Amino acid sequence: MSFLSLNKESRQFYLFFKNILGFRPRKTELYRIAFTHRSHSLSRQGHRINNERLEYLGDAVLGMIVAEYLYKKYPLQEEGFLTIMRSKIVSRKSLNQLARKIGLLDLVEHQQDVPGGYKSMGGDAFEALVGAIYLEKGFNFTRRVLVDKVLCTYIDIDEIELQENNYKSKLIDWCQKRRKKIDFVIERSFVREHSGRREYECRVKIDGVPQLSAIDYSIKGAEQLAAEKTYKSLQGESDVEEAVAIIPSA
Repeated sequence: MSFLSLNKESRQFYLFFKNILGFRPRKTELYRIAFTHRSHSLSRQGHRINNERLEYLGDAVLGMIVAEYLYKKYPLQEEGFLTIMRSKIVSRKSLNQLARKIGLLDLVEHQQDVPGGYKSMGGDAFEALVGAIYLEKGFNFTRRVLVDKVLCTYIDIDEIELQENNYKSKLIDWCQKRRKKIDFVIERSFVREHSGRREYECRVKIDGVPQLSAIDYSIKGAEQLAAEKTYKSLQGESDVEEAVAIIPSA
């Protein structure tokens, strides 16, 4: 079958691999699964088929490749620096942005009418893509593609190095300097009806006063998001000390 005889979706599929990743996939069904969001799951012999299993595998492979890349790029840096850098690169926010940048979101099959959208769909699909490449091509090939075609092309490592996005640490430091007690309270956990995934709501409390809250798929993620919202809110006040007492419960 010639390229011109393919339908629009198939052309888009192959052009993505050729232009972004630089290779032609052979096990196309594997990649179709990688691009299938849980909301659009296929049914086979009573089983729901989507990209969650590939996402699990890709998360581990991606973490290893990024860790090795940073180890070689920064030969004199200590473990703490490398850990923070890896966390920044593989964070859900970073992977979501990467998925939009390379056009991966256009390939993901998902329901269009789910309330609230899918805030982690792009990052999940990217990890699933990594898992699929690993299963078809092996670790060394996957590493070359990610380093040469993604890390060195679409991610500005130097800019990421300058980012300060650990808002939980910032907020804890802010409170310690002012001798204020800070708590991160998980107010509830629930299973989202449409996605079937458990989510957590965390609220920041400073000296017992409720601050802002946030929801994420992990407790650590919810804490970070709540810390970011609270920290930015406090920094936006002209009188930060007064702000602690006046920010209402969300």
